[in-house]
Formats: sequence, structure tokens, C-alpha cells
Amino acid sequence: MAGPEAGPGTSRSNPDVGLLYEINGVAKDAPAWVDRIVGFVGEYGLLLAMVLLVLWAWRTVRRGPDAETSVAALVWAPLAAGLAVLVNVPIREFVERRRPFLDHQGLEVLVDGKTDFSFVSDHATLAMALGVGLFVAHRKLGLVGIGLALLEGVCRVYMGVHYPTDVIGGFALGTAVTLLLAPLAMVLLTPLTKAIGRAPRASWLVRARGARPVVTDPVGLPGPRVEGASASGESDENDLAA
Repeated sequence: MAGPEAGPGTSRSNPDVGLLYEINGVAKDAPAWVDRIVGFVGEYGLLLAMVLLVLWAWRTVRRGPDAETSVAALVWAPLAAGLAVLVNVPIREFVERRRPFLDHQGLEVLVDGKTDFSFVSDHATLAMALGVGLFVAHRKLGLVGIGLALLEGVCRVYMGVHYPTDVIGGFALGTAVTLLLAPLAMVLLTPLTKAIGRAPRASWLVRARGARPVVTDPVGLPGPRVEGASASGESDENDLAA
């Protein structure tokens, strides 16, 4: 394998490396306290925020008229994220792309101990899978989740631990796993959440107290939802995209 490149001047013919230097160059000019914050946020903070967003969505979708289906879609979000990371294991081993700071000089690296391969980014994969999974269950919160995932990707490049294409690949992998397997996941998870909803002591996991049951038509399909109305008469925020 070739040795480290000299620096940003060698990247003119490689937009991936050029963009890496452009984004990471901001870290060089930023105060040290900003870099520490971005390093923590990019490594831990945004993923924690995604988990909290999933919990918020769970609290919200339980109030909807089709709570069992919405909760099933929400459960799929973290499952899809975990599955996407597992799919990434053989991809990383096959591509064997080294971390950018090992091949390019002059990068500001904000976290230590990154010795594994770079493509694709686990953080970007996890974040986007969670964001897209959230969107399947709840459109508004899902858009927030996708926004956080995009921010995660920028942070990984800013931190000097990933190329932009590592992040883009992670976004694509997380999205593909979540959406392609969502129909099968819903077939498997919806009966489970409906069974939990019928259990007196566990029904709170999928349906908030006082929530309206789903209205079905003569063939058993969910009936039309009344926009702006929920079980308690308040605005219904549950925008099911599944």
C-alpha cells in the first residue's frame, strides 16, 4: 500500500480527499473547546440524541388510532440499525479502506484509537437507519432524525476519521436495509405488538391509556384517520408513513 500523501495539495484530482481537507480544515481553525464538543457530539452525543428521539416517538405514537402498527414500525428502527451495522462488517473487511489520517498528512484528528477500516462509517449507518426507521413510524420526528443523521456524517468528516464517501456509503446502507426489509419486518412485528396490546398488564407498551382503537372497514383495513384529532381531542402528531 502506498505511503501517506503529502497533504491537501495532492487532492486536486480527488474530490473525496479535497472535501475531507475542506471540512476538516475548519477543525484546525476552530477553538479547542469547539473541537472537544464536536468530538464528543460526533462520537456519542448524536447517537444518544437519536435514542432519546426514538423514545419520544414511542411516547407519541402510542396515542394514535393505529398504535400497534406504529409501535411495530418504531421497533423496527433500532433493529434495522443493528442489522445494518452487521451487514457493514463484511463490507469493511472486503473494501479494507484505511482511515484517512493514515494516508493523508495534516489532518486534525479529534478522537484517538480508530484503527479499524473506514468504509463505510458505522456511525453514519446507525444514525441514518434510525432516522429512516423513525420516518416510517412518524414523519415529523423522522425528519428530525434524518437531520441529526446528516449532522452526524458531517461531524465524522470534521473529526478527521472518515472520508465523505465513507459517510455517504453509510447513509445509503442504513437507508437500504431499513426500507428494503421494512415490509417483512412489519409482517413479523405487527402481530407481536397487537398481542402485547391485548395483554392487560403490558398493553401500555403499545397503547397509551384512553387511546382510540383503530377503526376498520368491512374488509378489516384501517379506516380513514381524522386529521388533527387524537384520543384525547388534542392534535394528533402520529403521522404514520408506513
